[in-house]
Formats: sequence, C-alpha cells, structure tokens
Amino acid sequence: MIRIELDEPTLSRTRIALSPLWETVCSLHLVHRTGGRPPYPYQDWARRAVEAVAATGIGWYPAATDGNSPDFLSPIPAGPAPTIADELTALCDTDPAVVAAQLDRHHPGGSPAALAPFRTEPRAALRRLADQLLAYHERAIEPYWPALRAVLDEELLHRARALATDGADALLADLHDRVRWQRPVLTLVKQVDYRERVVDKQLLLIPLVFSRGGLMCSTDHPRVTAVSYQARGAAVLAGEPVPPAPADRLALLVGRGRATLLRELVAPTSTGMLARRLGLAPSTVSEHLGTLVAAGVVARRRHGRTVLYQATETGTALLTLLAEAAAGTVA
Repeated sequence: MIRIELDEPTLSRTRIALSPLWETVCSLHLVHRTGGRPPYPYQDWARRAVEAVAATGIGWYPAATDGNSPDFLSPIPAGPAPTIADELTALCDTDPAVVAAQLDRHHPGGSPAALAPFRTEPRAALRRLADQLLAYHERAIEPYWPALRAVLDEELLHRARALATDGADALLADLHDRVRWQRPVLTLVKQVDYRERVVDKQLLLIPLVFSRGGLMCSTDHPRVTAVSYQARGAAVLAGEPVPPAPADRLALLVGRGRATLLRELVAPTSTGMLARRLGLAPSTVSEHLGTLVAAGVVARRRHGRTVLYQATETGTALLTLLAEAAAGTVA
C-alpha cells in the first residue's frame, strides 16, 4: 500500500490535469504486466502496442521502473492539458543534478543496469528516452488519441464539477476502488509499501485510461504530489482506431504545432487565448508564434495592453494554396 497523508493546505489545492506522457507510460506497464494479453477492453489495442514496443525498443522501460521509479522518467504535467511534445521537452530539460538526486533516493544501493546511462550521460540518456517514448506513442497511442482525448475531457469536466460543488473530500472518496480516502490519508492499493506525509503542497489528480497498468504516484516534486486513477470510458479502445486524416501538407511544411496555430489566426488572437483554445503551454505558443512572425506569415500588433497575432496576406495565401493542393490530391 502507498499511504499519503495530506495536510489541509495541500487538500485545498487539489487540481486535475491530463497527461499524454503518463498515459503512454501506464500503457507500457499494462503491456509489460500482462505479457501483451490485457483484459477487455484493451485486447485489440494491445496487438498494436506489442508491435510498437518491439519496433521502438522501449521494452526496457517498464521492466526498469516497475514499482519504484524516479519522477524524472515521467515528469508531472506543467499545465492542465499539455501535449506529448510539451511533456517530453520537460523530460529532456531535467537538470542532471535532479536526475542524480532522484536515482540516489530511489536506488540507494545502485541503479538497475537499464538506468545506468542516466548517471553517466544524463542528457543523452534523457534524449534517447524521449525519442523512444515519442516513437511508441505515435504507434500505440496517437491513432486512438482523438477518442481517448474525448473520454478524458469528459472525465476532467465531471471531476472538476464535483470538486467545485462537493469539495476535495467527496472527490477523493469517489475516484476508484483502488484509491481510498479516509481523511487525512489517501491510500493507493499497490504491492509497494510506502508512506509519505505531504505538507503545504498541491495535490494533482491525473485520470488515465490505461491506469489498469498500475497506479502512478509522484512525490519527488518540491511543490506538487501527483496521483493517477482509472478514468471511465476505456471501452473506446475496443475495436480499431479512428482512421487517420489525410496528409496535412501545411503540417509537413512548417510542423504540426505551427500549422495548427496559423489556421487559428484568421482573426486577431492573443497568446493566452490560443493556449487555452488549443490546450498548449503559453511558452510553446509563444515559441511557435515567434517563428511564424519571423517567417512573415503572421503579424504582431499591440491593442492596448494586449498583443494580438493574425495571419498576413502571405500566411493566408499559403493556407489557401495548400488547402487547394490537398483538395486537388483528393479529387
């Protein structure tokens, strides 16, 4: 059992967030723990996932992190709905000193062989891990992501309403049969025996469709303690994923993130509005906007104290040209 004692300030700061990275990691543990033969509704998905594990060489990850994993291997999401790219960037940006400290804490007697490179060459090891996780995510998770995101958005809305109307106690008491709340202790039913007293932090709850692969708990962060739980609606994984959309020529040219932003800039829009609308970190939006402005396809102008962005004539022409080219290809 994992028992987390929460003080009143921490409980009052309970929040809910999504994490494509935690979803990806938990799905790996589900494949690992079931030998690639998970129960319903994961069977159809598992066939694709097993192939993805073999193709990407990521099979070492769940074996090396089962039961006791340093948090740097699956960072806490920085916002309510980050992208997988945002989270993998955070993983790669982890300070080597933090990597070493967490390895010492979780493996005082010596790290598993698979984690040794994180001691000897942490930055390179983090980049390799991010590449492998992204490759696996693209094969095993991304084809299902539209359906998964819809389920998770519904879960987020349902739990946020419960938190707002009934409070944190009622929310925690109704999360999942493997997450038990008896004030002030939150208990996670796991094989690991661990106790943590959390003082003056934030409790972050992360719903996961793949939490059948194992509950995740992150306590290394100095300001946040994060706990996953099983989201409702996993049945969307039964059957084949939604067919992929036709090739996006604009995304091939400028990248998916910048293509999405450019299409949103038909009317003047602020950085904050774009971040909320697209579920991206403001820093990510700012970086993409800077590139688009430098390329001359987006213009920046100030309106009072707000900076607004809008596609230029060149940007609009580019959108029109590639949309017509795509239509011609389909025809």
